[in-house]
Amino acid sequence: MFFVLSKTLGIALLPTNFLIGIGLVGVILLATRFARLGRRLLIFSVVLLGVCGFSPLGNLVLYPLEQRFPPWDPTRGAPDGIVVLGGAIDADLSATRDTTVFTRAADRVVEAAALARQYPKARIIYSGGSANLFDRDAREADYAAAVFERLGVSGDRLTMERRSRNTQENAEFSKLLAAPKSGERWLLVTSAFHMPRSIGLFRKAGFAVEAYPVDWRAGGSGDWLAFSAFALDGLERTEIAVREYIGLAAYRISGKTSELFPAPDRP
Repeated sequence: MFFVLSKTLGIALLPTNFLIGIGLVGVILLATRFARLGRRLLIFSVVLLGVCGFSPLGNLVLYPLEQRFPPWDPTRGAPDGIVVLGGAIDADLSATRDTTVFTRAADRVVEAAALARQYPKARIIYSGGSANLFDRDAREADYAAAVFERLGVSGDRLTMERRSRNTQENAEFSKLLAAPKSGERWLLVTSAFHMPRSIGLFRKAGFAVEAYPVDWRAGGSGDWLAFSAFALDGLERTEIAVREYIGLAAYRISGKTSELFPAPDRP
């Protein structure tokens, strides 16, 4: 049920979908005796779409997520394993085109491959199934192994987890495959904005991991007041941030995490 709600209600509440929906309701009301309300809804939706698209709002709401976990400190020594969360490969499009098609989160694979080559004894788990509400045969993990091998990572170090549909299942299934022993150190590679939610779920699953954030979308604090020249850029940043905040709240309310906004462990 949680998965279904996340793919229906959760998607409907994202800024672009929500505001376009309000605008469409406003257009429909223009032909009724509620035309005045329709005009207000239409104006409201257009103005807020403009604010989300062009204003610094996207940077402001995304920045706290991306800054929550600092870059990993390599001076602490080599890791025993690396968990890479899916999201870097469009499995459906890859299946259609019969070749690996990357998303904007390709940094997850590139950085993980670099880490694997830097630490040749570390095990690699790629956790990526299908996030579709209506399941298809395509799985991210089915394409990831070949990509890692082309990037110089031996196949005998790779474990592909292809059952997960969301981050909670990423954590649970990865732990089963990793079977981490006491004293082992595992890295978690995912987008910086996605790290707080991911760490919270891995902690709840009992899998201690160290954050290795990649794929930043917002700049530094100097960009807080920067306007976007292209509305799609601002809308994307706002959408990503709102999706993460909704996810953080939903997982906490449902008891799937123990913290609303997970932070780095104190030394």
